[in-house]
Amino acid sequence: GDRLDLNTATEAELRALPGIGEAKAAAIVAYREAHGGFSSVEELLQVKGIGEKILAGLRDHVCI
Repeated sequence: GDRLDLNTATEAELRALPGIGEAKAAAIVAYREAHGGFSSVEELLQVKGIGEKILAGLRDHVCI
């Protein structure tokens, strides 16, 4: 299926991802705004509340 671009996805789109709820979606958007975007999918690990397990579930659903 189509992958979601972490740098352009809306909060609503992010919430639909596996393991990502309202708080994590907001944290992803806040991190993106603070750092001028993501340079890699692995950078999601820097976002509060996202660990290896969640990242593993997201890999097939997101891109940069």
